[in-house]
Amino acid sequence: MKENCLKHVSACFLAIMLVAPANAQTGGARTATRAANAADSQNMKLVRHGSQASTKGPAQNFTGSVRVDPLFGANATSRTTGAYVTFEPGARSAWHSHPLGQTLVVTAGVGRVQSWGRAVQELRPGDVVWTPPNVKHWHGASPTNAMTHMAISDQMAGKAVEWMEKVTDAQYAAKP
Repeated sequence: MKENCLKHVSACFLAIMLVAPANAQTGGARTATRAANAADSQNMKLVRHGSQASTKGPAQNFTGSVRVDPLFGANATSRTTGAYVTFEPGARSAWHSHPLGQTLVVTAGVGRVQSWGRAVQELRPGDVVWTPPNVKHWHGASPTNAMTHMAISDQMAGKAVEWMEKVTDAQYAAKP
C-alpha cells in the first residue's frame, strides 16, 4: 500500500481518511495528517480575484491616493510577493529600495519612475521596470493620469522594502 500511496498521494489520502477512524488508537490520525500535508504540498493554490481586501497606501510611504491590491505572498518554497498598486493622478511612492530588487509591470495609465541621480522616465502599459537590489527609487502616476502596475519583489529575512524620505514636489515635477 505504501508504494501505491507514493504514486497516488491524493488517492492514498482518501483511503487513509476512510480507514483513520478504525486506526485512531494505533496512530492512524497521525498518518492521515502526514498524508494531508503531503497532498497539500503537491497541489496548486488558487486565490480568487477579489478574495483579498484592498488597502490604502499608508501616508508615511506615499503621497496622494494609492490603493494596494495584494496578489500573492511568500510561501514555504518562495520568498516572492506581488500586488497591483494603483496611483491616482499626482500620487507617488516615497523614495525606497528593495534588498533583492523589484520588477514593475505597468498594466494601465501613465506613470513615472526615477532612480536616485537619474532622470524621471515616463511609463505606459506594457512597460517593465527592473530595479536592482538596494537602488534608491520612486514610482507613481503622472500629474494628469492614474497608473496601475504589478509590483513583484522578493523578501530578505521577511522584508521586501526599505522606505526612505518622501519625494518632493520639485523632484516629482521634473520633466520626463
